[in-house]
Amino acid sequence: MRFLPHTETDRAAMLAKIGVPSIDALFADIPAGKRLADLVNLPVSKSEIEVERTLGALAAKNVAAASVPFFVGAGAYRHHVPASVDHLIQRSEFLTSYTPYQPEVAQGTLQYLFEFQTQVAHLTGMEVANASMYDGSTATAEAVLMAHRINRRRKAVISGGLHPQYRSTVETVSRLAGDSIVALPADPTNAEDIAAAIDAETSCVVVQSPSFYGHLIDLAPIAEKAHAAGALLIAVFTEAVALGAIEPPGTQGADIVVGEGQSIGNPLTFGGPYVGLFATRQKYVRQMPGRLCGETVDAEGKRGFVLTLSTREQHIRRDKATSNICTNSGLCSLAFTIHMTLLGELGLSRLAALNHANAVKLADALSAVKGVTVLNDTFFNEFTVRVPGDAATVVEKLAAKHVLGGVPVSRLEHDNPAVRDLIVVASTEINTDADRAAYARALKEVL
Repeated sequence: MRFLPHTETDRAAMLAKIGVPSIDALFADIPAGKRLADLVNLPVSKSEIEVERTLGALAAKNVAAASVPFFVGAGAYRHHVPASVDHLIQRSEFLTSYTPYQPEVAQGTLQYLFEFQTQVAHLTGMEVANASMYDGSTATAEAVLMAHRINRRRKAVISGGLHPQYRSTVETVSRLAGDSIVALPADPTNAEDIAAAIDAETSCVVVQSPSFYGHLIDLAPIAEKAHAAGALLIAVFTEAVALGAIEPPGTQGADIVVGEGQSIGNPLTFGGPYVGLFATRQKYVRQMPGRLCGETVDAEGKRGFVLTLSTREQHIRRDKATSNICTNSGLCSLAFTIHMTLLGELGLSRLAALNHANAVKLADALSAVKGVTVLNDTFFNEFTVRVPGDAATVVEKLAAKHVLGGVPVSRLEHDNPAVRDLIVVASTEINTDADRAAYARALKEVL
């Protein structure tokens, strides 16, 4: 029997105290079209073994990522994760630990977070990084809010090359905060002039490189134009391995660098949990959300680690808090740090080079298929192809031939007919020559 202690009288009293007419009014910020009108169409009850059988049958309908040639990216990438990463993060002292409210007691936890921050700062070319965010999309939204606090403006200009789901997250947060967003149209051919959209009211410019469509963006001229107008440049990435090959955003003039760290140490895991990376310049550190671990010495002069900054509302006055994110993806950041440590700088560079080489081979193979056009002049391990007809249908037909061929852009840009024939394709170190040949062969047959 369900335990529902509150009576109708109790609920009416609570609603009256809050000042809303009904329970439904508490969900007013969720668009009506996103709310369920009734219960989900599921059985009221089943036995444990019946649930296992039902879920097993549903799972069997999926094509597992590791079972066929896999070329899906668009923000979540399949890379090889060494077995030692999982072995180490599953040690009980890591798997069950949580930074206590007397954080200096947990020296081991603080140390690996400090090492994680150091790695992220080096990767991004920035001076300081926090102890991680939820994921790349929420990190991007937090970066926009941070820019508003720094320069006291409330308008963000968003590149058409930003991941559509990242853009949606920024728009949601900005709408609730009363901020203004200028989102440029989708930019699959890298033709936009985002600098032209910057004006004296602009707080920040949000640019992804490599872009959602795979293009490498020269951030330096955008940073120059933004800074001339008193705005900040927020550089975004979804593929952390790319930072092993391209010039770091920090050396190109970015003021805040955010992105997704899933590619290093973390498997796909059906879309999460992931780990958001967040770095900035030292002068902005007090406006940075999340937590910051620092290195110091104790009373005896021995090396130690401390929680230097924790500007969340649980720790300070709510009006002084920089974020309501109340934790970090600790185990995911540890996996990132272990994998990065195993790779080292040279290993990361070699991994990045292998990713790029595989993507070049795939682009050559697909562009040789009649009717297929690769839209990119430059890319890292991901690019966009135009196919005849509906891309979503093509992807489904490829899956029927046991090839997971990428993400149709229409899946994320639902209301844009101009992208219905586009597929974002990724090729990492896990793809073989046989995989690429299978993709090109299947695509030729499908078309």
